[in-house]
Amino acid sequence: MTSQSIAHAVVPALGEIPAFKVGDMVRTGTRFPVGHYRLPMYLRGKAAVIERVIATMGVDNEEEGFGRNAGSKGHYYRIAIPLSQIWNDYRGSASDGLRVEVYENWLERI
Repeated sequence: MTSQSIAHAVVPALGEIPAFKVGDMVRTGTRFPVGHYRLPMYLRGKAAVIERVIATMGVDNEEEGFGRNAGSKGHYYRIAIPLSQIWNDYRGSASDGLRVEVYENWLERI
């Protein structure tokens, strides 16, 4: 077996493939846990588009901060939330948006 054929035989482990790709429409989670969490309240429940899958998997900072993560890793994404989703009376361009990086467990497909 050549090194090239071995490379093609590698199968990613569960969770190594991002759940979302650039251009996917998502909604941020609406849960309200007690404690310090990385998604501000005013951004919860908002529609957004995935602009970038952050290269290399990262540790879930929220769970790690409470000692519950045990070093497991997942994906972060840069999402764009239209400003009209954040402020109902926003009068600027429909293409104006807020960019924020969010851990995968805060996103759901719409």
